[in-house]
Amino acid sequence: MPELSHRRRMLVLSICCMSLLIVSLDNTALNVALPSMQRELHATTSGLQWTIDAYTLVLASLLMLAGSTADRIGRKRVFMAGLVIFTAGSLLCSLAPNLELLVVFRMVQAVGGSMLNPVAMSIITNTFTDPRERARAIGAWGAVVGISMAAGPLAGGLLVESVGWRSIFWVNLPVGLAALLLTLRFVPESRAPRPRRPDPVGQVLVIALFGSLTYAIIEAPDASLAEVLPFAAVALAALLALLIYEPRRTEPLIDLRFFHSAPFSGATGIAVSAFAALGGFLFLSTLYLQNVRGLDALHAGLWMLPMAVPTLLCAPLSGRLVGSRGPRLPLLIAGAAMTASGLLFALFEAETSDVTLFLGYVLFGVGFGFVNAPITNTAVSGMPRAQAGVAAAVASTSRQLGQTLGVAVIGAILAAGIGHSPYRDTFVSAARPGWWVLAACGAAVLILGLLTSGRWAHRTAERTAERLRTEEVRQPAGVS
Repeated sequence: MPELSHRRRMLVLSICCMSLLIVSLDNTALNVALPSMQRELHATTSGLQWTIDAYTLVLASLLMLAGSTADRIGRKRVFMAGLVIFTAGSLLCSLAPNLELLVVFRMVQAVGGSMLNPVAMSIITNTFTDPRERARAIGAWGAVVGISMAAGPLAGGLLVESVGWRSIFWVNLPVGLAALLLTLRFVPESRAPRPRRPDPVGQVLVIALFGSLTYAIIEAPDASLAEVLPFAAVALAALLALLIYEPRRTEPLIDLRFFHSAPFSGATGIAVSAFAALGGFLFLSTLYLQNVRGLDALHAGLWMLPMAVPTLLCAPLSGRLVGSRGPRLPLLIAGAAMTASGLLFALFEAETSDVTLFLGYVLFGVGFGFVNAPITNTAVSGMPRAQAGVAAAVASTSRQLGQTLGVAVIGAILAAGIGHSPYRDTFVSAARPGWWVLAACGAAVLILGLLTSGRWAHRTAERTAERLRTEEVRQPAGVS
């Protein structure tokens, strides 16, 4: 890809950020709409989980395929296809007559979404070649998540109260169309010099692993052991098959060699932990504010601002810190703040007091604001540029898998604790084990950040990158 002017690079970054905005805004706004959807569509707690997890599950399953496909046939081409499918899926979601079709249309949305985030990150990585400039660009990219968290609950609450939950999906239509036209005009096409061949067996195994594991977790509170156990067994078998099959391929879907780099492995674990905490936190908060406190969607969205605003403010600061001092400090701040937030709810029932609820939200927002930039930068830094799409896709997959598991696990804990009782009577006690899980996720971010950001970890990243580059050079020119 030719070197672009500074102005053109900023425009490409803005277009990529637009795609992230509609994907992130859709999820945060939808969380505020869950109680309204529950009433209108007569959904159970597990039904609400599926409206979130059907989307993140498909995303997690297809992100790596989308990243490698974009490297092979063209990043701009795949990115534009993702915009078309995501926008069409959003329109279908707004027309869904029942919960079952809404879940199906959310999956259509996710097919398009899987072509956006990892491909956009690959475009950014190949556009911003200077490490410091790239870190700042990734910081801006992370700030979009903060913007969506700030605007999503408020805009979602306003839309739900004034028009209805279906209007949340309408927001994606003009933004998606604008991003499509701008991409067509301004984003240059790029491909990897040695793109990977498709890995259909690996793709099927990933879908089997993620899908069966999520189903087993979500349905566990309401299903018998005989119904859940086969899905757990399929998940375990798929995991073992992946570990055996993928290293035998020259060009696997999941390149396990990446995990020889301690920072890359740490970034993957941190992404799963941080986004599991985010998914669980939003799920619990939304149901508590509306079903227990009795707030309408708009006021529930306003209560999310103490979490969203710190995320918005801290994300670009985190990007600058990563660019100037490395990922360790942002990760330590993120882990400490998220752990403190979870403990505040688990030990002191922070949701029962306005002051502690506000403080818990602020702490979580600070933690999440600092965690996103170091994840992305660590995942792609040091990797050969030819594999930027695959590395970014693994990082994005880890995020979506974490959010899927967070909603599944926390929702299952809540459903098991509440049973058939009213939310108002049992929510605080039923949610306490979930808050402990979220505190543990924060502690995992802290520990992994400490272990995988030192000099030893940096040396493993250098050795891994050098090994990958050497093996690429040794490949025959015809191998792809």
